[in-house]
Amino acid sequence: MKGAVEPRSLFSRRTALSEVENALTVELARARARGPVIDLTASNPTRAGIPYDEAAIAAALGSARSLTYEPRAFGLDEARAAVAEHLAAEAAPAPPERVVLTASTSEAYAVLFKVLCDPGDAVLVPAPSYPLLEHLAAFEGVRLVPYPLAYDGRWHVDVPVLRARAAGGAARAIVVVSPNNPTGNYLARAELEAMLDLGLPVISDEVFGPYPLRDDPARAPSALVADRGLVFALSGLSKACGLPQMKLGWIAVGGEAALAEAALARLELVCDAMLSVGAPVMVAARDLFAAAAPSRGAIRARARENLGRLRAALAGSAASVLDAEGGWYAVVRLPATRPEEAWALGLLREHAVYTHPGHFFDFADEPYVVVSLLTEPEVLAAGAAALARAAAG
Repeated sequence: MKGAVEPRSLFSRRTALSEVENALTVELARARARGPVIDLTASNPTRAGIPYDEAAIAAALGSARSLTYEPRAFGLDEARAAVAEHLAAEAAPAPPERVVLTASTSEAYAVLFKVLCDPGDAVLVPAPSYPLLEHLAAFEGVRLVPYPLAYDGRWHVDVPVLRARAAGGAARAIVVVSPNNPTGNYLARAELEAMLDLGLPVISDEVFGPYPLRDDPARAPSALVADRGLVFALSGLSKACGLPQMKLGWIAVGGEAALAEAALARLELVCDAMLSVGAPVMVAARDLFAAAAPSRGAIRARARENLGRLRAALAGSAASVLDAEGGWYAVVRLPATRPEEAWALGLLREHAVYTHPGHFFDFADEPYVVVSLLTEPEVLAAGAAALARAAAG
């Protein structure tokens, strides 16, 4: 038709979609058509057989106070206080006036990228790490520059490479995920100090912080322990309470007082334009933290027990479980007898086991697969046994 506009010309490059399904997605559909699949990627706590205090959660959301609209850039004071109490118990103290509420941790990233970066600026991010960061940065017009996590029996930040990539002034912030998804390493206190030495704001994603798999006095419980520089600690009900549907996240601002106050002024400008958090979840926040205590405990127990099951199933096989300090994922190293993609596809075709290959998370080498420790125990046990058989050839 004359004058017709090519659809692609109407949309931004940052939202361009691939029109080709990846091979693993295609193979997963085929495997499910053949019969049941052992899904070792399940990470939705509300679908994982985790117990919830349903009555207490429902009661928390039933307050008539939610009917009153109170627009506050940083959220309702009572909800900010509830988050501060949670942080003091689980991570590090943060005064309520330095707590900024968002609808999710993803939105917290978007807000901080707006506050810290102009379009085209660079942010340093760990690799391996969660692939969602790439999309969040693209939506804000921010470039990601990876710095490596090295493995020598345990994961750690490659500080010399981080310093080199921060040199030149192009980077505007450092992102750290503690514990990292999927490697499970917490940020060590020495690593936090090395980042602060670079003079860049540190954005610390601490969503999996409440789920340690072991204790370690060398780790930083939160970036909020910093008394210099500028740090932002991110989390939300999604992981902290196993309630991803409640849509409440937060940014806690720490570091040098003058820098924190300057950051809060910028954050207020952005958040006041969005006002994205719903009243019911803010009014319910304190009660939701209390109601979710048994669920947090169940998730902690599930992750630790499943890690033990996975290690026991693979002991003596050609596959091995890499060290993990926290979170609810584990990385399995497979024999280098075939490429990683062939491993992931073969596990589906030959064993009906679905895993995520390491390249989804930007691992520097291969072959690895990533397994969710939130998987229901009997499913995890069956999948781990299949991994052991597959590794045996």
